[in-house]
Amino acid sequence: MSTPIDAISAAGVSPLGALSFESGSDAAGSSTGAGAFATSLSSAVENLQQLQSTSNELAVQAVTGDLQDIHQAMIASARAGVTLDLVVAVRDRSVSAFNEIMRMQA
Repeated sequence: MSTPIDAISAAGVSPLGALSFESGSDAAGSSTGAGAFATSLSSAVENLQQLQSTSNELAVQAVTGDLQDIHQAMIASARAGVTLDLVVAVRDRSVSAFNEIMRMQA
């Protein structure tokens, strides 16, 4: 009657690691938590730069006629756009959190 739904393959997406409160370590006031956040943020920005570079290369290939499949360029462009939106949202939330902490200290 009904067929089961197949699992979605997420190629290139790494699974999330354990959160600090799940592993039992106390991350409140810990410099390793801040270092891990900084590392995650810098790797996200590097990933964004790589996605934008790939998108730009494929767009140039599409304009010059060297691209065989236009879907590749569209997918790369969409990935870069969504990733940029995510990075901007994280930045906005970080600035908002910083401003809130500064208001609490004043």
